[in-house]
Amino acid sequence: MESVRVLVCLSVCLSVLTSLCQGERSAENQLPSAPDDSVLGLTTRELAEALQGFLDDADSSLGLSVEKKASVIPRCDVGERCAMKHGPRIGRLCDCLRGTACNTFFLRCY
Repeated sequence: MESVRVLVCLSVCLSVLTSLCQGERSAENQLPSAPDDSVLGLTTRELAEALQGFLDDADSSLGLSVEKKASVIPRCDVGERCAMKHGPRIGRLCDCLRGTACNTFFLRCY
C-alpha cells in the first residue's frame, strides 16, 4: 500500500517538474512559426477559402430542410378536418382556432 503511495507521489512530482521545464525552454529550441505555413501544398489562405466554400454549400443545402421544419401550421375553422390518421399515429393537418381543440375521435376542430 505504501509503495503505491510513493509511486503516486513520485509521478506527481515528475509531472510537475516536466511541466515547469516545458515553460522554461529557450526560444532557440522552439520551432519558428511562419504566417504562411503550407499544409499539403496549400497555404492557409487557400485552406480558408476552401473551407468557406464548403460551409456555404452546406448552408444552402441545409437551409431547405430547416425552412420546412420551421414552417407555420395553417389554422382550421370550427368543423374542419384538423388531423389525419396514419395507422396508430395521428398526423396534424392544421391548428385549431383559439377556444377550440382537435377532437382525436372525429379528427375535426370542435
